[in-house]
Amino acid sequence: MDREDRIRCHGLRACLCVLCGLPAAGKSTLAQAINTLAVEQAWRSTVVPYDDMIPDDAFHIKVLKDDDRQQQAQTEWKLHRQAVLQCIEQFLTKPQDLAEPPTCQINRNAWRRCTSMESGTSDNSHTDQSPLLIILDDNFYYPSMRYEVYQLARKYSLGFCQVYLHCAVESCINRNQRRSKPLPTEVILEMAKRLESPNPQKNSWEKDSITLNSTDNFSKGDIQRLMELISSAVNNPLSPVEDNLEQKEADRLKCSNSLVHQADQACRRLVSEAMKSARENKVAPECMRLLATELNESKTRFLHNLRTQFLQKLPITQEEDIDMQHLVKTAVEVFDQDIKEILLRIFMND
Repeated sequence: MDREDRIRCHGLRACLCVLCGLPAAGKSTLAQAINTLAVEQAWRSTVVPYDDMIPDDAFHIKVLKDDDRQQQAQTEWKLHRQAVLQCIEQFLTKPQDLAEPPTCQINRNAWRRCTSMESGTSDNSHTDQSPLLIILDDNFYYPSMRYEVYQLARKYSLGFCQVYLHCAVESCINRNQRRSKPLPTEVILEMAKRLESPNPQKNSWEKDSITLNSTDNFSKGDIQRLMELISSAVNNPLSPVEDNLEQKEADRLKCSNSLVHQADQACRRLVSEAMKSARENKVAPECMRLLATELNESKTRFLHNLRTQFLQKLPITQEEDIDMQHLVKTAVEVFDQDIKEILLRIFMND
């Protein structure tokens, strides 16, 4: 982390609030309601709508002849999500440089709307002592997507909380059909299968989360609970974690070879199951070929990243016994999510 950036954010009372749920669950409506209430309380507040920030074509499958370009196209949507977080990080650390987004992967007009935040104060500078609320509006259907936001909050000692909007799938489909640009119903149904709501019992970092039923209108009690959650997050910011890198590296080297081998075997089984699922769903032959290519390239990238990056994040210490089975399961879950995302995109474009 840039030391000057950390110093610049020191003392900043801010919260990153993640809204997650199915399309048409009511996230954008709730985001605007929260934003209005925050401004009424003299907070500085803004909404970051991922749908507006990320261009539509980032989610389209592009068949390109050159292998390197094809791989780049297949991972483009993930890069756009990372670009949104880069924008938020710049917003936090370099508020004087907000005229343009730090990357061309983001819609400029949407970025300008985000930085022109509503405020109950006279200006939007970080020297203002009023709390800063950044509301992230997206599906966030995988924990890994939400964890990236948590890491950003922890990096700069900000507050962090999550709101999961639980809405009946039928209601989401009906609402979606009334939109001017509705999503295919199949996309909502597929996302409902993939969505993993916040689970504090499994992920301790998700402890500051609440679930609101959005099938009907939000009650005053719902809004009150949410504002109390946000206030608590602002007043209880996360603390950066200090790592003993040398010791961790020594411990990781003891199990890395075995871990990668076992992960490779598990990934092969997952690829086989994904191809079987596609065949059962009668995916077109040309899409099947594309799927096979994507899955194999994704497995290659995953194993490479496992060797070079993922092992660096495993919480291993010299004093604890290494549970290899647990480590393999943890690692392969990442690849399993990639497979699910690839299948979802294939089904959307079939």
